[in-house]
Order: sequence, then structure tokens, then C-alpha cells
Amino acid sequence: MKSESNYFIHNAFVVNELEVFCADVLVQNGRIAKICKNCNPVADVQSGNDAVFIDATGKYLLPGVIDAHVHFREPGLTYKGDLFSESRAAAAGGVTSVMDMPNVIPPTTTVERCKERLRLAKKNMFTNYSFYLGASDNNLDELKKIDRTICGIKLFMGASTGNLLVEKEAALEDIFRLKNIPIAVHCEDGHIIKSNMQQAKRAYGEHIPIEQHAEIRSEEACFLSTQKAVALAQKYGTQLHVLHLSTAKELELFSQSYPKITAEACVSYLCLDKTDYQRLGTRMKCNPSIKNASDREALLQAVISGKIASIASDHAPHTAEEKNNPYSLAPSGLPMAAHILPLMLEFCHEKKLSIETLVERMCHAPAQIFNVKERGFIKEGFFADLVLVDLNTETKIEPETIYYKCGWSPFEGKILHSRIEKTFVNGELAYDNGQFTHSPQGMPLEFVRENVK
Repeated sequence: MKSESNYFIHNAFVVNELEVFCADVLVQNGRIAKICKNCNPVADVQSGNDAVFIDATGKYLLPGVIDAHVHFREPGLTYKGDLFSESRAAAAGGVTSVMDMPNVIPPTTTVERCKERLRLAKKNMFTNYSFYLGASDNNLDELKKIDRTICGIKLFMGASTGNLLVEKEAALEDIFRLKNIPIAVHCEDGHIIKSNMQQAKRAYGEHIPIEQHAEIRSEEACFLSTQKAVALAQKYGTQLHVLHLSTAKELELFSQSYPKITAEACVSYLCLDKTDYQRLGTRMKCNPSIKNASDREALLQAVISGKIASIASDHAPHTAEEKNNPYSLAPSGLPMAAHILPLMLEFCHEKKLSIETLVERMCHAPAQIFNVKERGFIKEGFFADLVLVDLNTETKIEPETIYYKCGWSPFEGKILHSRIEKTFVNGELAYDNGQFTHSPQGMPLEFVRENVK
């Protein structure tokens, strides 16, 4: 797919590879053609072959966010969200590439189902896209067929939706023996959760308070499952990516001694804690549970230090009606993809996080962990997946700016101190100051892997 337009982005603060520098960026035929520091803008525009001039003075130009953890709900659950609606919302928030999870209907447990989803995504995605292949107790042969169009294996250890739970020890061992493919793991111990749930029912009957969610899906349940996954990865030299850490205790398990074992933080766990259950109720219910303020702070410090490698959304929309059910009936998951970049920029405004580190965790690291080809950086020759951000304009999360199909956000009403001004996907201006300027321009992601077709 070629871009229909060329763009000359003038005088931006470019953020890339732990640097911020003033530059002009020329976009041609969907790619970054030229990055010019201290160049003559008139000459550059002339060399841009009638490129559209964009004055970015005072604005920050970032690589587009790669969100490696979303649930866009298609196929089978499209009343909650679909590829068109959720990718459109994500693009409005500066996300240019997503990796979608397999717990749809039917679950994505075969390579052919992955291919079907890729076909479904074509012409429906505002962002670039790939899909995980879900592991089960009996689909090892399918996992071995993974090619360069599939982002990785999704493994549920101990807690799951549908038939994606892997419980057999022999199956787990076989999965962790696989090479050259990232294994992204949801770690919670199902036996502990079941026991805690039984205790809660004895104490509260059918009226379990939402505050008990953090006790039912507890620190212990997370730690023991993550500990097991890390041990297996160390044993077999697996490339392991542990999703949505929720506790400080789990951080003990990660070390630079094992660079192939990485961890992800999701923005909801960095912005919310147990004190928010009273305000948000079951709308805040997600798995793993959001826990203590001390956990939230420890996770943020791990993002800053690099112990946590990447940041994602775990975007998982449900209707407001579903979420307003009593605790035991309300589904788990939060709509997040469109707001992860603005919410993380709040930490920059608070001087807790540098914008260089933010770009490292949200753009560079996902590209490196999954070996995404020619994306995630502002480099000449790379695809022009870019986001232009105004750090000096206040905005508010309001119903009219919530583009998810479910129509709500747990952060509705929050004042933000940055604005996503423009999002470019494959060189096309997909989002511009509240307007979606083109039909979907997303492309399938490609992954660079040895010995994989």
C-alpha cells in the first residue's frame, strides 16, 4: 500500500532513541524519506515534490505507539467492539500498530484462523495489525507453524477465558521449548483464585463487594504463576514476555541476567489502585486485579528503571450494561487503547518520567521484543508511523471524544495536559485534530525471525 500524500513536517522536537532534537521530517510514499537537522526549510519543501507542509513548531514528533496487547473483539463479540471501531479509536490516541489477542469466537488457536483474521483486518484497520495464536493443551503442531505474519503465542497460565487455558504440565513444557517466537503469558494461579472466591462467597454470599477483587485475584496468585513461567523460560531459554504485571512482588523475578525474559506494564495499573474501586465500581474490574498504591508506585519505578520493558493497554471493551452488573456477573476488562499515550504523558508533566523513556517503553521496546520490521523508530527508510503531540494544550476525556464502540472510559472527566494533534499510519494522516482524514490505511505487521518463513 502506497501513501497518496507526501508530508514535510517542519521544526518538530523529534523524540527517538533517548534523544530529543529539533528537525524537519520528510515523508514520501509511506516512509520516512529524510530527517534534516538545521536544514533550509524552503529547500526541503522543494525537494519534497509538493509535500504538504506541516508546521510543527513547539510540538513533539514521536514514533507511533505499538500496543502489543489489545482485545478488539472481532470475530464473535462485535457488539462490544470491532476492528474498525477500536483501531479508529486507537489511532486517535497516537497508536499506529496493535497486536490482537486470541480470545474471540471462535478462539484463534490455528494458523488458518489467524489468516482469516488477517483477511478480516484488511481494509478495516486504521492501525497496523497482527494477531496472536492462542496456546491450548493440544495445538502444539499449530504453534510450530507460526510464520512472520503472526506476532507471537498467547499463553494463559492458570486463569483463562474459554478453552485457552493450558493446564497439562507436558503441554506447558512443550510450549516453552519453542524457539524464535515470543510467548506472551497471562500469569495467575487458578487454584488460588478458586479458593479465594469460595471464601468470598462464604463471607458475602452473592453480594461480593468489588473491593474483594484484589483479594480474590491476589498477589500470591500472580506471583506463583509468574514464578513458574520465569522458571520454565530460564530452563529452556524461551523468549518470554509476561503481560500486565500487577504487583511489586513479581518484579523480584526479573533480572538483566535473562534479557529474553521481559515484562509489560499496562497503563491502568500505573494510574489506578485499590482506593479507586469505591469510585469506579465494577467498571474497574480487570484481570489481574488492580491492587495497592504501593504496587502502582513500584510498577512505575520499574518502568522508569527499565525492569519493566514495555507499556501496553490491555484494551478490553465491554458494554456499560455488562459492566454495571454485580461483581460476580460483571466481565473483566477496560477500554484503554485511545488514552494510553495521553495518560503516560501526564507522568512526563509531573516530572516522574522523561518523554525519552516513554518513547523507549511504548514504541522502541515493543518493536524490539517482537522484532517488528521497520517500525517503532523515527529512522530514514522506516514506515512513517508517527504521532505529533502538543504538550501545552489541556484536554478533557469527554463522551464525544470517546471513539470506542462501548462508548465509555474509566477515565471519563479526567483533565489531560497534552493533546494528540496528528497520527500518521504508513505515511497517511489518519487522524488530525479530532477528524479522521482517510479510510483505514493499516497494514499487516511483519516480523524478522531466524529460521521462520
